Amino acid sequence: MRTTLQTEGGHQLKVLIFFFMLGMINPLHAQWVQTNGPYGGAVACFAVSDTNIFAGTLGGVFLSTNNGTSWTQVNNGLTNIVVLSLAVSGTNIFAGTDGGGVFLSTNNGTSWTQVNNGLTNTYVQAIAVSGTNIFAGTTDGGVFLSTNNGRSWSPVSNGLTDSFVTALAVSGPNIFAGTGGGVFLSTNNGTSWTQVNNGLTNIVVLSLAVSGTNIFAGTDGGGVSLSTNNGTSWTEVNNGFLQNTVVWSLAVSGANIFAGTWGGVFLSTNNGTSWTQVNNGLTSADVSFLAVSGTSIFARTEYGGVFLSTNNGTSWTQVNNGLTNANVWSLAVSGTNIFAGTWGGGVFLSTNNGATWTQVNNGLTNTIVLSLAVSGTNIFAGSAGGVFLSTNNGTSWTQVNNGLKNSYVRSLAVSGTNIFAGTRGAGVWRRPLAEMISVESYSADLPTDFGLEQNYPNPFNPTTNIMYTVPNREYVNLTVYNILGEKIATLVDEEKAPGKYTVTFDGSGLPSGVYFYRLHAGKFNETREMVLVK
Repeated sequence: MRTTLQTEGGHQLKVLIFFFMLGMINPLHAQWVQTNGPYGGAVACFAVSDTNIFAGTLGGVFLSTNNGTSWTQVNNGLTNIVVLSLAVSGTNIFAGTDGGGVFLSTNNGTSWTQVNNGLTNTYVQAIAVSGTNIFAGTTDGGVFLSTNNGRSWSPVSNGLTDSFVTALAVSGPNIFAGTGGGVFLSTNNGTSWTQVNNGLTNIVVLSLAVSGTNIFAGTDGGGVSLSTNNGTSWTEVNNGFLQNTVVWSLAVSGANIFAGTWGGVFLSTNNGTSWTQVNNGLTSADVSFLAVSGTSIFARTEYGGVFLSTNNGTSWTQVNNGLTNANVWSLAVSGTNIFAGTWGGGVFLSTNNGATWTQVNNGLTNTIVLSLAVSGTNIFAGSAGGVFLSTNNGTSWTQVNNGLKNSYVRSLAVSGTNIFAGTRGAGVWRRPLAEMISVESYSADLPTDFGLEQNYPNPFNPTTNIMYTVPNREYVNLTVYNILGEKIATLVDEEKAPGKYTVTFDGSGLPSGVYFYRLHAGKFNETREMVLVK
């Protein structure tokens, strides 16, 4: 998705945004809890400090000390509440604002102090912490440095002739700044900068990537440049590139570097010394996203769907067979399963590395799928109609929106035992994974036989425990069905070591009634009945 951000000074920054999330999640349902403060608006940034989560929004800073279960607006002293960036350094929290400069809290946001002494530009779009040094990147004001926790700032733009900083990268003691005027390097914590554009024929730098001692710069129309000496000199590594190449994405995998451009995908196997256009079979050349999974490279193209290369891009296969909607917004790879979320076509699944796709929309009442989170056979889909859950590789979906007042879910993320949903215009929402997944415990006491115990308690509301035993290493499948024989949840679907296991099943989102759970392990099969009473 391409968008243009209009900043207060009239500047436009073209941004290429990609969401690619692999969740560590599983199934069932209960209730979402909104995890934003009273403003509930757009969340610009997050910062995590131990068990404290800070959210910077257009309505100030919010703090959660219980994994987002509840939030407190911590704006005392924050005279500018449009917070663009957050950074944590020990017990100090820094907030960069849109016109109010930098604010510091030393007490977890209980109170804030404006720390703008020496900060001549107060539009702070980025904050970076390197040891005890705090750097602030501003709009049209360059970079500022504080070495005393923000009590005073020094403009560390000495030599930084272009003050609109688009990217910062830190590699050991070296700090790189990408700007509309090229790349700048500081080796003394920003006290002074040197424009390291020697050999950089295109100075509009869109991105920076650091790999060991190699620095790659993707430019707007000038391809890729490489520096092997910390930016002292650059070599335009465009041998094989098309003229005026705009590089939107760079992916580094070992010695292989892939560049996604408007001219397709390019590969370098020699640190960018030369590039090969690896578009054989790539019928759509506008590549806006690259994903690497082992030896498989997936390319998302503009309205061309998904392409796969299994030979480092030497050839591509359009893996759209069955993909009736080619407007792919999200890709997720999990083992041999590949999921594609599309705009208007729902979710598609491939179990053969993209050779064929199957539309897996049963129960998916909203087919504008913006984000995917996958763990094993459990898939969460964020859509324009909320969050959906599948516990059987997309065969069927259940809407898990209870409590979710804003259903336009742009992103999904998992943190510890919780899943977070980022919405459009309503902030962040949170649900414990335990409400939707099976939670399993293990005992190493070795049983002599396979076994499936009666769940306890039974009847139950809303959770119950199911114990089973495995005497040998076996592939185990534990599945829940309703009285019609329809699969409700897959609680276990993997190889298990010998031992005793207890799985917690949550039926919060299910109606009262009789359900069956079935264990299949090796040649052992057993089914038992349980009753949910609400």
